[in-house]
Amino acid sequence: MAIPADLLNKMTLEEKIGQLTMASANQAVTGPVAPSDFSNSVREGRVGSLLNLWGREETQRAQRLAVEGSRLGIPLFVGADVIHGFETIHPIPLAEAAAFEPALWEETARDATAESAAAGVHLTFSPMIDIARDPRWGRIAEGAGEDPVVGSAFAAAKVRGFQGKGLAGMGTTAKHFVVYGAAAAGREYAETDVSQRTVAEIYLPPFRAAVEAGTTAIMPAFSTLAGIPMTAHRQLLVGVLREQWGFDGVVISDYNAITELMKHGVAADLADAAMLALRAGVDIDMMGFAYERGLPEALKRGTVTMAEIDAAVMRVLVLKDRLGLFDDPYRNGWTPLPSLAERRATARKAGARSLVLAQNRGDLLPLSPGIKRLAVIGPLADARAEMIGSWSAAGKGDDAVSPLTGLRAALPGVEITHVEGTGIASGEADFATAVAAARAADCVILCVGEAALMSGEAASRTSLDLPGRQGELVEAVSATGKPIIALLFCGRPVTIPSLVEKADALLICWFPGSEAGHAIADVLTGKVNPGGHLPVTWPRDLGQVPITYDARPTGRPKNPAEKYTSKYIDSPNSPQFAFGHGLSYSSFSVSDPRIDAGRTITVEADVTNESDREGTTTLFLFSHDPVASVSRPLLELKQFSSITLGPREKRTVRFELQRSDFAFPDEAMQMAVEPGEIEIHVGLSAARAQLRSGTFKLV
Repeated sequence: MAIPADLLNKMTLEEKIGQLTMASANQAVTGPVAPSDFSNSVREGRVGSLLNLWGREETQRAQRLAVEGSRLGIPLFVGADVIHGFETIHPIPLAEAAAFEPALWEETARDATAESAAAGVHLTFSPMIDIARDPRWGRIAEGAGEDPVVGSAFAAAKVRGFQGKGLAGMGTTAKHFVVYGAAAAGREYAETDVSQRTVAEIYLPPFRAAVEAGTTAIMPAFSTLAGIPMTAHRQLLVGVLREQWGFDGVVISDYNAITELMKHGVAADLADAAMLALRAGVDIDMMGFAYERGLPEALKRGTVTMAEIDAAVMRVLVLKDRLGLFDDPYRNGWTPLPSLAERRATARKAGARSLVLAQNRGDLLPLSPGIKRLAVIGPLADARAEMIGSWSAAGKGDDAVSPLTGLRAALPGVEITHVEGTGIASGEADFATAVAAARAADCVILCVGEAALMSGEAASRTSLDLPGRQGELVEAVSATGKPIIALLFCGRPVTIPSLVEKADALLICWFPGSEAGHAIADVLTGKVNPGGHLPVTWPRDLGQVPITYDARPTGRPKNPAEKYTSKYIDSPNSPQFAFGHGLSYSSFSVSDPRIDAGRTITVEADVTNESDREGTTTLFLFSHDPVASVSRPLLELKQFSSITLGPREKRTVRFELQRSDFAFPDEAMQMAVEPGEIEIHVGLSAARAQLRSGTFKLV
């Protein structure tokens, strides 16, 4: 069965607007809410989709209201924020990006889809693919970091994983189109104002990748771009998204965003707001009820046409058809659910792959078998609920494994003493007990960082330091002189120069998900060799923000011998850790690149595992155009490849590039490829001193 041919003709204006209206079922709400009982709205055809509803019984009850209880029997679709898992929670997206492994990104999305489908969810409001370059912005936790190539690969992998072949999984909503991650001063919902070049080169590519991968929906950002709210940005939503890229899916507003056009100062009333959004191509009004209350008046005023309304309604109906809801509104034959053991195993694997070993002085890790007494200290050591991070859908903190639990399971013969020492953000502390535990131990595992909800939506910070009195705890424990392994939990880069100085080993754990403790223990004990790399540049100090690896050259590059050059007087220019930084228990070497510049440009480099332990690393390929009509970044990531090597194994990694991969917007903002010499740099991070380089002539 497909969409009935005469369905649109049978619909009243109210029923058409109903298809454009998404209401909350109140399982979780953050603003103006629909009536707690949405039954009448569904039966009357005034609601076409629901969010914040899950559970097979609950979603099927709602579907029966639509299919069997409404005049036209049009099925609902149910959406939910399935960001990094549904019931089984995977690492936050920023953490998962650190694996640099698209196959893993797809795998976790497939598991999340299976769990969501079992709970009656048809569409997820993800992937979030905003490029984020200011860690003060809390939603950096929800995306893949600072680089558009990584963001594009992440977007495509997540769309493939969630949707499956032929949309056998659930629909995706790529968000937040566009430049949401450039919020002024990192403040959530604040304005954005970046150059047209930056929009084109940095922020748009992941969305184009999502469109090319077949995403079913796009969600505009809450924010304004150069004074125009994205919910009303016709030039980008219609001109770029639909006309240039050919996107034929559905555009869904963010929560109450259409109504908020009045607060942005571009709409005088709801009829104005509804007109602006509809004419900008927004098909579904999420929880603003602006279309319900404003479109009839806009139609009377002549500011919108019935043809525009009908076009939006048809896109919604086509989405429901693509989801198979006209054929099987209850989706009885949906994605099979793997066993709980299989799902937890995937979460454990993803958790371990996401961890980034930032330093390991004296090869303190993996833990020596000779260790008999461990002191596990810090407010995150046994904080199960914090492990799953923000936007954890139906996941439960009580189901998560804490670091303490994971270590006790992995080290049954080791005496482990646990002391909290201080709260995450509170002023209370018991440093004396923590110090005594440290002195009695062979080694200290210090668990510090943010609370889960210190990152994510509406979680901007003006300080990136360790919260509360955790910095004092670090100082007190380090004064004992005992070896310290620091586990850092965070949803963003945090400024930790003291921790870097005091800790012998530092493992950036992010928020690793339901299997956090087991994944961490796997890495600490050496059962898993760490292979994560930073998808963001890690600042030393807040004053460096924003700091990225792909800065453009300046006419006055840093020169310590000259005053009038680009530098700070109180800090190095360099970050704490470079983009791509990540250590291993293995050691790797990279050869000079071999470049063959024919019709296809091929770059080969040998990566050698110089150790006696199997290990995984990521090889990055950067380019630089030293002379161009527009100054080009000193490094531009073109491709990356995750590679696992056995002991003493050498393997050749081959990259293939097209001439178009070196295109950029010229002075007229037209994509151009300019002939000339191109530098190629390969390495295990963006740290310039460690890159191996070559050149070729682009013709």
